[in-house]
Amino acid sequence: MERPPARTPEGSRKTPVTSGLAARAHRTFTPPELIRNFCIIAHIDHGKSTLADRMLQLTGVVEERAMRAQYLDRMDIERERGITIKSQAVRLPWAAPGRDGKTIDHVLNLIDTPGHVDFTYEVSRSLAACEGAVLLVDAAQGIEAQTLANLYLALENDLHVIPVLNKIDLPAAQPERYAEEIAHIIGGSPDDVLRVSGKTGAGVKELLDKVVAEIPPPVGDADAPARAMIFDSVYDIYRGVITYIRVIDGKITPRERIQMMSTRAIHELLEVGVISPEPIPTVGLGVGEVGYLITGVKDVRQSKVGDTITSAAKGATVPLGGYRDPRPMVYSGLYPLDGSDYPLLRDALDKLRLNDAALTYEPETSAALGFGYRCGYLGLLHMEITRDRLEREFGLDLISTTPNVVYRVTMEDTTTHVVTNPSDWPSGKIRDIVEPIVRCTIISPSEYIGTIMELCQSRRGSLGGMDYLSETRVELRYTMPLGEIIFDFFDALKSRTRGYASLDYEEIGMQEADLVKVDILLQGEAVDAFSAIVHKDSAYGYGVSMTAKLRELIPRQQFEVPIQAAVGSRVIARETIRAMRKDVLAKCYGGDITRKRKLLEKQKEGKKRMKMVGRVEVPQEAFIAALSTDSAPAAGKDAKK
Repeated sequence: MERPPARTPEGSRKTPVTSGLAARAHRTFTPPELIRNFCIIAHIDHGKSTLADRMLQLTGVVEERAMRAQYLDRMDIERERGITIKSQAVRLPWAAPGRDGKTIDHVLNLIDTPGHVDFTYEVSRSLAACEGAVLLVDAAQGIEAQTLANLYLALENDLHVIPVLNKIDLPAAQPERYAEEIAHIIGGSPDDVLRVSGKTGAGVKELLDKVVAEIPPPVGDADAPARAMIFDSVYDIYRGVITYIRVIDGKITPRERIQMMSTRAIHELLEVGVISPEPIPTVGLGVGEVGYLITGVKDVRQSKVGDTITSAAKGATVPLGGYRDPRPMVYSGLYPLDGSDYPLLRDALDKLRLNDAALTYEPETSAALGFGYRCGYLGLLHMEITRDRLEREFGLDLISTTPNVVYRVTMEDTTTHVVTNPSDWPSGKIRDIVEPIVRCTIISPSEYIGTIMELCQSRRGSLGGMDYLSETRVELRYTMPLGEIIFDFFDALKSRTRGYASLDYEEIGMQEADLVKVDILLQGEAVDAFSAIVHKDSAYGYGVSMTAKLRELIPRQQFEVPIQAAVGSRVIARETIRAMRKDVLAKCYGGDITRKRKLLEKQKEGKKRMKMVGRVEVPQEAFIAALSTDSAPAAGKDAKK
């Protein structure tokens, strides 16, 4: 029987690597002084993945016939949307001149990172595996909000930053102007900023030489017990859990027994290798090397991102620092359309969390939707991508409920409730409510300052500061409630600034707010799936829009159905679905009017009785349409460009 073709961690077929250095690299350990670990960080659409393509071609690790645009974006959803969702590590051979002028073969470990603010956690994990970062800026757009956010992340990790202007081949490019802007922010001279084109390949060779010359080699003790950090994992249906690691001390070789320091689980290594850009088995990984290992373990909980791997025989006693656990900013319920798919949803979330460490979830039930999970996300785009991946990769049909942030409610008797779902809202006298707030950074042309201020103030924002980056571009810093920006704030910002403004935000704490829970009642019964927590001033608007939407979606019944929005016991909005009326006079041709009146009265009494015992069944399609997050997260679809 013929064996199935070997697969990469992303499920694609292996392809042969033709580069001589790449082919030799898997037979020996690479000395740390010849290794350079770096990542590319930038705002969305500034050309990270395209520049990575040129590096793959220039170093010869991908054959011309196998090359395609955005080669490292492996998932279908990444290629369809034109965005990077997962960081990808790849090993590149590069011959660069050494200090004595002789050409020396080096190994570059490149990590291509996402640009969207929702995937900042992916970027922070990638930075922890590197010693340097290429800060990429579009020569036609200049520094954007997410550029600054990623720069601060790199500086926090003490990385050497190489500033680069990309897209210098564009007719609208202004490299001199934006080089001065970069130099003003990070220091140094505008002449130190490299000019490259990810499209044509101009300047890429000089960039790789500069990476070798300026980024420091990794530091570690080759003779110490092995210690390696897990920075990512993926599940393969054939080979089980595939773990991506960066070796800090010692070495890791195939067939040795390793131990996960957090769970104390011991496994035998079946395969150790590097990705260049397809998996290549090696004799092991030494200090500073980035690669993968396979243990054949099928239990996805055994490989935790941030855990330290060591040798089971003579292992290290002190684990590495790990990563700061991500804090979810947006919560939403995920329910299978078919209740029998609940176990499949649980398994799918377990496997997806292996590849997406920022996802959190816990079981919950809804009277309207049945059994499901309450999931925590880093933003609306993260929520949308997660649901998309669950539907594509695991074949599930899902409903997601209205997104919410985390509120803390203190009652009169001083008890505190953490509310992530409107159904958790406590009853009784409330003393105070606090909600999460974020610091927003908005970068925009200076002519839009007035409209941006007006928008932010209408969303309960307070101005924290304003700086001019150049004569025509300004940076505004606002403190705003997270609940005000997770829906359509980004859309409103883009439309008011003709698409020129960029947004980035980070959570900074909690503040007191005047919030209420709006219930939607059908025939006097509350439907928990439609409830929402909103600011007191927005309650009426939410009630009117939701009742109007449900009036269109719920089919007419044999009796009149009132749809009401209520805050506590006070109704603030109402719509009515008129009853279907059967023509009981169809068979009456002329004759006494009292006969017709008798039939109409009889019909009226029947409808009144039916209304007393009747219950409104909301069709599944109405839930999907009313709770659809496709319109709201459109703000996150291009998330914070």
